[in-house]
Amino acid sequence: MVRSLIVIALLWLPACGPGAKGGPSMNNKIGGPEVGPPVSPVVSADIMARDPIANDAQVKHILIGWKDLADQYDGRIDKRAAARTKADAETEVKSLVGQLRAGAEFDTLMKAHSEDPGSAQTARPYTVTPDAQLVIEFRQLSLRLKVDEIGVVESDFGFHIIKRLF
Repeated sequence: MVRSLIVIALLWLPACGPGAKGGPSMNNKIGGPEVGPPVSPVVSADIMARDPIANDAQVKHILIGWKDLADQYDGRIDKRAAARTKADAETEVKSLVGQLRAGAEFDTLMKAHSEDPGSAQTARPYTVTPDAQLVIEFRQLSLRLKVDEIGVVESDFGFHIIKRLF
């Protein structure tokens, strides 16, 4: 009897380790599928390939969507996104990232271009943790960014240009 319990415990333990399927991790949803590789050249694949470097981060973001994502917005898609293709969105993201790398003020571009109505109007940062109620791609990138670094990730809502504040 004791021997059987030991064998069962040894078989069960590996399934409970970090990153085990069915448990939360930075690479998969709880019990859900793995997040696929980036599908757009504007996504920061180099940053996404890193291990997370923080368990808590403050970030700001600029959301850029496109018309094929309209269903995700329950009829409240931004007018700019509703008129844009994914290729147009990629061009917009490249332009904004270029401006940011040249020294443009993040808050100024966020207020003028972001299609996230909450943060675009208030310029408020988001607190990101591994279990924050944010899309997984947003969490993954945010917790991999270095302070003051900018990266891009794609989610079901569009491209997020994210800057880590601290």
